[in-house]
Amino acid sequence: MDRVDFFRRLGKLLLGLFLFALGIVLTMKANLGFGPWEVFHQGISLKIGMSIGNVSILTGLLICGLVVLAGEKLGLGTILNMVLIGVFMDRILAMGIVPRMGSFLPGVFMMFAGLFTISLASFFYIGSGFGAGPRDSLMVALQRKTGLAVGVCRGIVEGSAVLSGWLLGGPVGLGTVIAALGIGFCIQLVFRFLGFDARAVRHETLDVTWKKILAGEGGR
Repeated sequence: MDRVDFFRRLGKLLLGLFLFALGIVLTMKANLGFGPWEVFHQGISLKIGMSIGNVSILTGLLICGLVVLAGEKLGLGTILNMVLIGVFMDRILAMGIVPRMGSFLPGVFMMFAGLFTISLASFFYIGSGFGAGPRDSLMVALQRKTGLAVGVCRGIVEGSAVLSGWLLGGPVGLGTVIAALGIGFCIQLVFRFLGFDARAVRHETLDVTWKKILAGEGGR
């Protein structure tokens, strides 16, 4: 891995994380109810008075701990996902560049705009090969431990997030259903359009990346 390749991959990762944050904000501003994890984050935010971005970071940190205890390995993408998406979300919200929708049809349009933005973000983020995010890693860990299908594990993880967030006062609505059911469809369309097969990506764990950097392979 030469210097050009390393920074090209890192650039893809950072672009993907920014687009991911932008997509989340778009779904929030659709005003139809938040996506599954945003319901959870907002519920905690309402209870403790912390920004939703900081709650996202804290949640990612706790999930990383669970994932490591479950025996999964983390990547550079896992760590940067945990920190930067929350930071980017708070900055985008503070700048006020995304308007809040006030009626149903514009809200649906913005919800799908957010889902397609998240899907494009996934293309860049996954394609960088630096590992899965904390929440995806939790899904993988659950699948390994239970032997259940990946779709079932995703449903358990996101369903638990929605239920917990709703009990804490997070906004559940039609947008929550659209996000839960529509994200897979949007990702499939974007990946097919771009000719991208996520299964072909060989992800690099954090220890491998660190060893390469120490060996000078990421910096020459």
